[in-house]
Amino acid sequence: MKKARVLFVCIHNSARSQMAETFLNALGGDQFEAESAGFEPGQLNPLVVEAMKEIGYDISGNKPKEVFDLYKQGRIYTHVVTVCDEGNAEKCPVFPGMMNRLHWSFADPSGFQGTHSEKLEKTREVRDSIKKKVQEFIDHANQNTN
Repeated sequence: MKKARVLFVCIHNSARSQMAETFLNALGGDQFEAESAGFEPGQLNPLVVEAMKEIGYDISGNKPKEVFDLYKQGRIYTHVVTVCDEGNAEKCPVFPGMMNRLHWSFADPSGFQGTHSEKLEKTREVRDSIKKKVQEFIDHANQNTN
């Protein structure tokens, strides 16, 4: 069976899209091949690296990627999922051959205020919300194929 290709997009490819890519490849890797990219790639958010490591995912070696580089390479995706806030979701380019565009809104961990512990707790909440949404995406795909 050919895997559906999914691209997760956010602003910096430093947090939300990295988590979504990791979860989809881990939880649905038999059905999906996920990548992630950003409009203005930055550095991986250390709080996200820490939060993911807590649940067994080491993303410390991931490199943020530029969404337009993937576009220029002619990559084809079944789904393009924006995981940034509402105002930035519309910046997502149209990919050739793309069949489905989705938007999942999640808070940006880089904007969290407070102590390290407070910011980490908020990052965990975003992580858990993304994991839940990815699992719902997989479950929905399974319902449509059965």
